[in-house]
Amino acid sequence: MDLLRTPDERFRDLPDFPFAPRYVQVDGARIHYLDEGPPEAEPVLLLHGEPSWSYLYRKMIPPLAAAGHRVIAPDLVGFGRSDKPPRRADYTYQRHVDWIAGVIHRLELDAITLVCQDWGGLIGLRLAAELEPRFARVVAANTFLPTGDQPMPKAFFAWQKYSQEAPELPVGSIVARGCATPLSPAVVGAYDAPFPDESYKEGARQFPLLVPSTPDDPASAPNRAAWQILSRWQKPFLTAFSDQDPITHGADQILQSRIPGARNFAHTTIRGAGHFLQEDRGEELAEVVDDFIRASR
Repeated sequence: MDLLRTPDERFRDLPDFPFAPRYVQVDGARIHYLDEGPPEAEPVLLLHGEPSWSYLYRKMIPPLAAAGHRVIAPDLVGFGRSDKPPRRADYTYQRHVDWIAGVIHRLELDAITLVCQDWGGLIGLRLAAELEPRFARVVAANTFLPTGDQPMPKAFFAWQKYSQEAPELPVGSIVARGCATPLSPAVVGAYDAPFPDESYKEGARQFPLLVPSTPDDPASAPNRAAWQILSRWQKPFLTAFSDQDPITHGADQILQSRIPGARNFAHTTIRGAGHFLQEDRGEELAEVVDDFIRASR
């Protein structure tokens, strides 16, 4: 598998991002992750989605670390400081699941609190089911685990169409459009930083095609199997969705109704936030996560 690696100088002097980069090798790919807070503490695993990277969690990492949690935030392969295959065929749903599973095994993470948004949930909820003994609880934020058995919202197909037809994929601007609050040019530039040119964006372009939108999608059966486990999941499960996300609107209610571990908690709606609620209301979401961990121990 061929790989591209974004030059380090692209990540210098990013606003509000003082974290030291760390790396782990999984199936030939170098995967970047952040590791902050007490190393002996139980881990909070922050999984980002499309087309962002761990920079999305910069407002949440310091308060969670200060609260005594070990905070792990990887970059999915194809994003951030992680390696980027330039061939579309090298990106599959299963391979992304396996890459993050490899991170969990390499770092020997147990008693994990999963915080997942967008594709972070499509990957993370699969892993919570498939590696269930390693997970203690889940916070699902603006995400879902689709099987293709239910219709996807029109907003998803509009995004899918745009992602394939745009001559250039303006990643920073895409993130900005998914926020309810304006982003500064420097922050928009930070989301563009991983992608020196279009050859680095094949993962960002392929992700929308990997979402199971028909019952016979290659990921449909594994996701149904994951749902079989999640439908019996008794561990603490919280939804923290925003109030302004057309992509995942209503998915929180499905998660709450289908996952037994969600029934004993007061679920949260983050007001004044769009799809990327970590950007709009990151500090608030961090407080929700910390409170949930303390209440569910």
